[in-house]
Amino acid sequence: MTKAPMAFLYEPGSGTILFAKEPDQPFAPGALAKVMTAATVFKAVKEGDLSLDQTCKVSEHAWRTGGAPSGRGATMFAAIKSDISVEDLLKGLLVHNGNDSAIVLAECLDGSEEAFAVRMNEFAQSIGMKNSRFGNPTGYPEVPSQTTVRDQARLAEYILESHADLYPMFAIPEFTWNKIFQRNKNPLLGEIRNLDGLGGGNDAESGYSGLGSVDRNGRRVIAAVAGLSSDKHRLQTLKEVIEGAWEYFSVQTLFSSGDVVADGRVFGGVTSSVPLVSEKSVDVLLPRGGTLDYRIRVIYNGPLPAPVNAGEQVGEIRVIGKDGIVYRSPLVTGGAVAEGTMIGRALDGLQELLFGWIG
Repeated sequence: MTKAPMAFLYEPGSGTILFAKEPDQPFAPGALAKVMTAATVFKAVKEGDLSLDQTCKVSEHAWRTGGAPSGRGATMFAAIKSDISVEDLLKGLLVHNGNDSAIVLAECLDGSEEAFAVRMNEFAQSIGMKNSRFGNPTGYPEVPSQTTVRDQARLAEYILESHADLYPMFAIPEFTWNKIFQRNKNPLLGEIRNLDGLGGGNDAESGYSGLGSVDRNGRRVIAAVAGLSSDKHRLQTLKEVIEGAWEYFSVQTLFSSGDVVADGRVFGGVTSSVPLVSEKSVDVLLPRGGTLDYRIRVIYNGPLPAPVNAGEQVGEIRVIGKDGIVYRSPLVTGGAVAEGTMIGRALDGLQELLFGWIG
């Protein structure tokens, strides 16, 4: 699908991994770290550690390190010692890509960039970003950061799921602060049809990276790419990966909600098996006309000890492609199995002791 060194394409509605190429290869995110900064602040707002109307003071450190005097790229031009609301700082972060905005938010929440980085990393681990570590809220290379395209897609999914009310900030077209008008600095907005977030970054060694999300006709996909040679190459590659979701894949229903998928073995019950059913409709995005490289596997920890209750989650359905698991969905028991007689339980125990569980 792409010649990009690293790429990941994900459909969060069904939980399907559509494409993965070196998904766990670490790279330095550069300014893409600010998406993590935004998510960390979003979480703090949701949990009451900050409020959108709360004001934060612009320190000399934030002004000199990330503001106009720094000469280090994007800034919201926050005035030294001024008080700015969290909401406006988030706009400065996401519209202006402001380094000063990122530092002020970090200091406002935790007192320093270093303490905020601790919060970022604890949060990253809590949402499953297993191969990411952030050194500061800006992505400046003095304190190294690393992430992966899989982790970036997970971050985007978290923001879409948990902060749908704040996600539209990523697509605000322009923002004026300190009498300075600036258009949205996300290099991907307006270049890919229906893209409404999230951001891009670059690093001297790791190259250009991008994280985008597109919603078309009710289907949303998330794409992350990294290791590109230029901003033009990044845009071309991300567009290529995203368009592949519509060009090469279609939704296929493998099981409807309540369909019997397999029989689960039961130990010590009045019957030796129970139907395992799909808890929800298994709708998977699969390649058009080319599903031979995919297989379905039922995973459960059996035999199930009686008594067994109906509707109990005991395993999952996995759809496995050549690069690993692309989809998983819960399996529940489709009926109840009462505990059997003492003689029946003894025979089950003897069978397991002598032969293992065979059915």
